[in-house]
Amino acid sequence: MKFIAKLIMAMMLVTMVVSCGRTPPRGGGGAVYVGGNTPQLGDSDPHLWRSGHPYGHQVHGIDISRWQGDINWDQVRGAGISFAFIKATEGGDHSDPNFLRYWREAGAARIPRGAYHYFYFCRTGAEQARWFIRNVPRERGALPPVIDLEWTNSRTCPRRPPAAEVKREAEIFMQIVGQYYGQRPIIYTTVDFYRDNQLGTMQAEFWLRSVADHPRARYPGQRWSFWQYTGTGIVPGIRGDVDLNAFAGTKADWARWLQTRLSR
Repeated sequence: MKFIAKLIMAMMLVTMVVSCGRTPPRGGGGAVYVGGNTPQLGDSDPHLWRSGHPYGHQVHGIDISRWQGDINWDQVRGAGISFAFIKATEGGDHSDPNFLRYWREAGAARIPRGAYHYFYFCRTGAEQARWFIRNVPRERGALPPVIDLEWTNSRTCPRRPPAAEVKREAEIFMQIVGQYYGQRPIIYTTVDFYRDNQLGTMQAEFWLRSVADHPRARYPGQRWSFWQYTGTGIVPGIRGDVDLNAFAGTKADWARWLQTRLSR
């Protein structure tokens, strides 16, 4: 069985080569290009997908923070990137120093972009909503805002509140931010946080992190719009690793989604 698994992996890697915030970039060798509709995109640490891979999706994007440094946005767009989510804020008192620059540059390159907020559990949802609004422009044509819900490793905020509190404060944030920007925020989350807090009961559009397998295996029964499938992506125009994401539908679906979800 081990031999068969290795053989399948080798065949997949050969096929891909031929067809072709949140952590600091690692870099790495052994890159594999994903092929399909985005042949310029790659992964520096590929693995075998058991329940379905992301490479056949027609629409791919990035999420970034200060760790990506200087970005050649025209090159990024030319590589097939269709959207970008940019880290804006954390908690109630931290903002990403590169946010406004990335926001302007991505807009100038005509890449649809939105802002995300890293939620902390030592501030109320209302406080964090006000901080996000203070730092993120209300701009026509922006993607919906995102609330990033995951367990933090902060020494200053180690709290892990009960699920009822997590969902209550997140909902307050979403209501305030949604009313201000005219679009209900998307929830980004991780496998353990989703499970621990039963986030599937929330009325929300989801962006799911699943870097080891397809979301259908990690989040059974949960519908999603975005799938973060690797943290070791390769994108021309960005030095080092970057998070890569797939949209759930076709290019036509993406165009329809943009019509309904862009800020107006």
